[in-house]
Amino acid sequence: MTTAPKDTKLIMRLFHVRAKAGCAAELIEKFASTSADVVQHEPGNKGYCFGAGIEADQDIVVFASFWEDLGAIKTRFGEDWQVSFLPDGYEDLIEEYWVQHIDVGAGWHVQATS
Repeated sequence: MTTAPKDTKLIMRLFHVRAKAGCAAELIEKFASTSADVVQHEPGNKGYCFGAGIEADQDIVVFASFWEDLGAIKTRFGEDWQVSFLPDGYEDLIEEYWVQHIDVGAGWHVQATS
């Protein structure tokens, strides 16, 4: 069990997508490689995860990256930090998308099993 200290300003950058019909699996594959490359090993990045919707939401996919603070996000993404960063090849798979930034420092909890 891992819980962030209460004084942490951990920020989740959530990239939320409605994939074009039949494209969710291909988009998840891109998340595993291209999107991961965008954030991993960047200063202030604390990790990432991604997943796809189930049943009626099967065209929804998300990529969440976790950052030590908002400054780390701004350093990585620059002046356009509030805009989704779309690597090459993503636009052909996406119907609509948006990015959100969520302060999860006070409520972040992960219980992972191996």
